[in-house]
Amino acid sequence: MRRNLGKQLKQDVFNHGGVVILPAGTLLTEEHLELIGKHGIDPSQIVILEPHRVSSPKASDSLAQTVRKAAEQSRMLFEQTALTKKIPVMELRGAILPAVQQIAANDDVFTLFEAVKAQDEYTYQHNIGVGALSTLIGRWMGLDETELNILSLGATLHDVGKVNIPLEILNKPGKLTSEEYALVKKHTVYGYDLLKETVGLNYRIALIALQHHEREDGEGYPLGLHKNQTDPLSKIVAVADVFHAMSSKRPYHEPMPFTDVVERMRQGVFGQLNPEIVTVFLNGVAQRLLGREVLLTDGRVGEVVLIHPNDKTSPLVKTGSSFVDLSKERHVAIRSVAV
Repeated sequence: MRRNLGKQLKQDVFNHGGVVILPAGTLLTEEHLELIGKHGIDPSQIVILEPHRVSSPKASDSLAQTVRKAAEQSRMLFEQTALTKKIPVMELRGAILPAVQQIAANDDVFTLFEAVKAQDEYTYQHNIGVGALSTLIGRWMGLDETELNILSLGATLHDVGKVNIPLEILNKPGKLTSEEYALVKKHTVYGYDLLKETVGLNYRIALIALQHHEREDGEGYPLGLHKNQTDPLSKIVAVADVFHAMSSKRPYHEPMPFTDVVERMRQGVFGQLNPEIVTVFLNGVAQRLLGREVLLTDGRVGEVVLIHPNDKTSPLVKTGSSFVDLSKERHVAIRSVAV
């Protein structure tokens, strides 16, 4: 907390009742820090005025361009895999893996989220999105570089088995028949078979392809494994896979509002994901909500001014001269976060 001594507040500081205790522009003194402590405000809630805190439009455009280029490379390599039934390991390591790790290193996670959202050619953009999001989560979890490299490549290849699924089924705009869905679920086994035979790839990459649809309660597929039976890296990819899929435009649904995705992930609507990994991801996202402009589902635009310690994804939002406490007004949620 003392590292903020003498620094200037970028935004008003509110107590948990929504009352301003320090206005924006205040130069923090010992007395101010003591006041903040008395109100039990988490130091991470304090937004300090710092130049170049948010990515510039040029940086955002550059990131989106990197994603598009990586998705195009992913498309070409997947098409090559479909023809040869072999994974082009050297090309993946030389081109796609560095791009995925570069995307994941972006400091502004909401710019990253927006850049990796799939708009068209879902399958190939999804590969890059899940690769980057998994790498981001892995970094937040403190994985070492060796595990991060395995995770990044495994996450990018998690759906490689879909090269054996007809495109008309993958891109079908309506609901799949039971026979079509049974075929789609086989992509996990197809991917495992391709990857486990590939020289130069860690075996855990094959396990990620096989297990990323398994769930903690044994209700996933293809094997119905329980939490202690799946590789920890597969659990990370499962979380990234769900977040990216629900946040993106797909042939059969529009992107889901941001808060809806995170709330449903927390409630286990998409299957029982590993709770520790979900918590790391949602807390990492929530900490970066503070000070962001958001669009609410009722059309209002506001700024996140307080993160509730016990409900971090439902913050206090200032809209004009009023406040919306999303932890209490459950009929309103964050649709999107400005980048």
